[in-house]
Parts: sequence; structure tokens; C-alpha cells
Amino acid sequence: MLVAFSVTPLGVGEEVGEAVAEAVRVVRASGLPNRTDAMFTTIEGDWDEVMAVVKEATEAVAALAPRVGLVLKADLRPGVTNALTTKIESVERHLASDTP
Repeated sequence: MLVAFSVTPLGVGEEVGEAVAEAVRVVRASGLPNRTDAMFTTIEGDWDEVMAVVKEATEAVAALAPRVGLVLKADLRPGVTNALTTKIESVERHLASDTP
């Protein structure tokens, strides 16, 4: 499964980079395939391992903030692996084949 999630510390002011970095540290330490962009971190794995990482990342942010917002989107497709890169490669192939 793929899970895209965003953990937002609330009640800490406008600068949230430090708390968000703690969540990303947890994801990277998990060893699961992952990608972080400006809005979400996406991780790939089975249900239990992915949800455990989301929980731990949320708890890392909660340790630095009085309140936490969590947005999560999941793509559950049994038997599919390496979706983190193959989905992007598919779109890029279609873009490359388009003629203006």
C-alpha cells in the first residue's frame, strides 16, 4: 500500500519545520520506501508497518506541539510493489508520448 500523509504541529507558531523534520526522521529511519515533498510524505509497505510508521511520526510531532493535525490518503492495491516509483514513471511516459 501507499500512504501519503501530512502531520502538522498546531499551537507552535508559524515555524513548523523542526517538528515536521522529526516526523520525516521517523519515516526515513523506518527503512520503508518513501518520498517527501512540500505537502506530504508518501511511504510504501504493508498495512501494519506503514500505519506503525505514521503513528510513530505523529507521536514525534506531538512531543513538540500541544496539538497535531493529521491528513492521510491511502492506495491499497494487493500484490503491487514499487508503486512509489512506477506510478510516477507511468505518468512521465504518457507525458513524453503526448504531441502538442
